Amino acid sequence: MGFRLPGVRTRRALFPADQAASKSVGVPKGCLAVYVGEELKRFIIPISYLNQPSFRALLHQNEEEFGYNHPMGGLTIPCREDVFVELTSCLKGK
Repeated sequence: MGFRLPGVRTRRALFPADQAASKSVGVPKGCLAVYVGEELKRFIIPISYLNQPSFRALLHQNEEEFGYNHPMGGLTIPCREDVFVELTSCLKGK
């Protein structure tokens, strides 16, 4: 069981989205947008990452520190960008 995001296509890889284009480009099916770091760089990640214990730990830590208020419309993860990229790089192979 899961949830679906309407009107989006599937992509497997993690890729940063251009800030200017992010407003007009949808999120692919099976993915979600997250905003990471101080500059809130937008990344599109597969929803399957939500099942990974290491990613869930990051989300739990985020929830404890910042709650559920995400004004950008996507999930805001205030960790350093390089930490996020390293974590998601490890998840790509799973």
